[in-house]
Amino acid sequence: MRSGALSLAPSSLSWSSGSFTYDGEEFVEVTLDLHDDDTVILRSVEPASASATNGHEAGSSSMTTPCSSRSPSIRRTPSNRLLQLSQELKAEAVARARQFSHELKAEFKRFSKSRSKGSGRTTPVSGNGEASSGIESALAARAARRQRAMIDRSRSGAQIALRGLRFISNSKANAWSEVESKFHALANDGYLCRSNFPECIGMTESREFALELFDTLSRRRRLKVEKICKEELYEIWSQITDESFDSRLQIFFDMVDKNADGRITEAEVKEIIMLSASANKLSRLKEQAEEYAALIMEELDPEGLGYIEVWQLETLLLQRDTYLSYSQALSYTSQALSQNLAGLRKRNPFRNLGRKMAYYLEENWKRLWVIALWICIMAGLFTWKFFQYKMRYEFRVMGYCLTTAKGAAETLKFNMALILLPVCRNTMTWLRSTRAAYILPFDDNINFHKTIGGAIVVGVILHAGNHLSCDFPRLLSSSDAMYAPMGHDFGEVKPTYLDLVRGPVGVTGVIMVICMAVAFTLATRWFRRSVVKLPKPFDRLTGFNAFWYSHHLLVLVYVLLIIHGQFLYLIHHWYLKTTWMYLAVPVSLYAGERVLRALRSRHYSVQIRKVAIYPGNVLSLHMSKPHAFRYQSGQYMFVQCPAVSPFEWHPFSITSAPDDDYLSIHIRQLGDWTRELKRIFAEACEPSVAGKSGLLRADETTKKGLPKLLIDGPYGAPAQDYKKYDVLLLVGLGIGATPFISILKDLLNNMVKMEEQDEAKENQYRRLDHHLEHVDLATLMRIMSSKRTFKTASAYFYWVTREQGSFDWFKGIMNEVADLDRRGVIEMHNYLTSVYEEGDARSALITMLQALNHAKNGVDIVSGTRVRTHFARPNWKKVFSRACSRHPYAKIGVFYCGAPVLAQELRRLCYEFNQKGTTKFEFHKEHY
Repeated sequence: MRSGALSLAPSSLSWSSGSFTYDGEEFVEVTLDLHDDDTVILRSVEPASASATNGHEAGSSSMTTPCSSRSPSIRRTPSNRLLQLSQELKAEAVARARQFSHELKAEFKRFSKSRSKGSGRTTPVSGNGEASSGIESALAARAARRQRAMIDRSRSGAQIALRGLRFISNSKANAWSEVESKFHALANDGYLCRSNFPECIGMTESREFALELFDTLSRRRRLKVEKICKEELYEIWSQITDESFDSRLQIFFDMVDKNADGRITEAEVKEIIMLSASANKLSRLKEQAEEYAALIMEELDPEGLGYIEVWQLETLLLQRDTYLSYSQALSYTSQALSQNLAGLRKRNPFRNLGRKMAYYLEENWKRLWVIALWICIMAGLFTWKFFQYKMRYEFRVMGYCLTTAKGAAETLKFNMALILLPVCRNTMTWLRSTRAAYILPFDDNINFHKTIGGAIVVGVILHAGNHLSCDFPRLLSSSDAMYAPMGHDFGEVKPTYLDLVRGPVGVTGVIMVICMAVAFTLATRWFRRSVVKLPKPFDRLTGFNAFWYSHHLLVLVYVLLIIHGQFLYLIHHWYLKTTWMYLAVPVSLYAGERVLRALRSRHYSVQIRKVAIYPGNVLSLHMSKPHAFRYQSGQYMFVQCPAVSPFEWHPFSITSAPDDDYLSIHIRQLGDWTRELKRIFAEACEPSVAGKSGLLRADETTKKGLPKLLIDGPYGAPAQDYKKYDVLLLVGLGIGATPFISILKDLLNNMVKMEEQDEAKENQYRRLDHHLEHVDLATLMRIMSSKRTFKTASAYFYWVTREQGSFDWFKGIMNEVADLDRRGVIEMHNYLTSVYEEGDARSALITMLQALNHAKNGVDIVSGTRVRTHFARPNWKKVFSRACSRHPYAKIGVFYCGAPVLAQELRRLCYEFNQKGTTKFEFHKEHY
């Protein structure tokens, strides 16, 4: 037996006296026993003697905390720069030597342990043994995978995937100037504290991630400090804004590799997963960090060596798009090009204007002809009354003030009658199902209601203003001779101004003006949506309650309007007092609907079957379905809870499908009424049981009594027209997804029905084959002429939300669609805006993990469903472009429910793509 020592230095190994020597500073001494039978026993792996490392220790201890010595990269003279370079090379060599020593020591320990199992002592290791071949094969397999990864990266297609790992999303040219100004504002004595680093570089929303980035870049420079100077900040800024993908990848790797040994263990992967989840507000991801860390190690370390390296992390990033289950048609480019060729042609300016006018007329002809007819009627009534009073004697006394006031009064009577029709919801819902829907814009009933309200405001100003400020003063200032012919209208004695105002006409008119001013003001968006913030107790004048109750003042207005019309000064015959004639039919229709609503709500008795309170303050209610309650997907109903308020009714979209044997709604807490409703149901719910979801739930077996609900409906909405289109584009923001959930369920039910029909038809054909001689022509024609009830060819659902917990609201339907939609009719896209966009370093690991888990297990790590979640906001232009390429010459219905800002963008994109392509988009927005 012979003993020998291997002294390993970072590079340039040479043999001397049975050992390796190096003119460097750090050595690793490996002691082996060599036996005559060519076996080897590992004795020890130890660092070299202290004398060999004195130089390095001295160099390390010489680093002091001042900025000039901590950051040797900031030098000014050439000699100092050379010194800096030599020091950096020295430090890098020492680091690599340490890494090599750790690797060698670990490999030899693993090597010896694999041979010592079962014997309890150090066992000779054969050069041709199984353990040796196992380790060698594992290392060889990893080396081969690394070579393939390098080849894949060299391909041009992989370069697209390398546009990621951005640490700073601010791409402005003067970004450093902003950081520098923040440094001067936050620094103390020329130094920036570590705690202020996130705010300085603009990462306040992901503070933990920014601090970890600070520590990582400090470790790179062999420092552990709590404050930095401006030169060091600039050095850090230069590294995190480096455009090189390799540089950004190395920084990200170093963030994971806490001990700087060039390897990432499963524990370190778990830690960075939790850090990324915290930066992106994904609390549930932190709970499963250990499971997902094991998944990454399983994928990247198939050899079982227990660690991964930087190239493997890069491989996962490169293969992200491969893992995703979405693919793009090969003809996408050519189709998109053909869609845009029409927009590239140069057109004459007059032709462009003509095209725009034609498109505008095509999109708005229903609105235009209704508005035009309405304006013409008002103009006709105004003109009729204007010239009628111009021919009377009173005109010579009061002039055009009288004719203007009377013309405005006639339009007021007409508009006060007309304004009730758009809010006769039962009538509107019935008319939607008739041929009137082809010529009347029922989707705009609330907008038309508001427009008429604006015309009433103008009419009141003209009518009351002319009477109070013009008619009455001119009447009172007229001579006795001029006044005498009007004595039978105003009395033999000329009245005073106060007499005119406090008469029946004046009192009713003033009260009506006050009531309408209150009702119209509180109905504006600023008050109804609580945009205006008033101090207490005036804050009660804002919100839905103020709008709801103030609108009931209009009942008094209609009563006073009829009284006002019966005591007119200049009209004495009953058949000329036409106010009641205008109001008779609309008021009767509206009053009848309100009575029907009250009776029907009592008849539609419902029982609460299930209650669930989801994250995001969303209350889900499942109730029994009344026998006579028939509705279509996309419609809504009114709900009243007497325990909250015996008067208030609130509209909510129905989320169950027409074929379901229950009714369901989802209510988000947005105001006083919904807050109180949630509180009452939360008290009735039972606490969550261990082992089940943490949701508050209740059902028919709940011991506590559930509150009583009254429902009224259903009522028509724009979304119910989805059946008119072969292709649907459904866009919901947050709780705005509710009307489309019912549509998705209905599409799913129709798909199941269609498959059953196809199977039944196939069975009939089989029977015909066996009994063809006994089949008559009528039977054959009946089978061949059976129509399919399912028209929609494709549906694209885009749901954009801020909170991860929102996906729990409709998790069941999303999984159901993913399981049953074998034809690929429905394509669902979830977008979570709280997560940084794909390509940002803060979401890079989540993106890679998401793609990997979806490919392995078919489940999205964010939503917990089979539908993959995208990050940030959708690129709507790309969404429309993809729809154009997939469905040329199609008519696509775009249905939206959410904030008005996105509605404007979607409407604009519909216009743009309709102008330049063959695909036509029709936009519909929900109104409540």
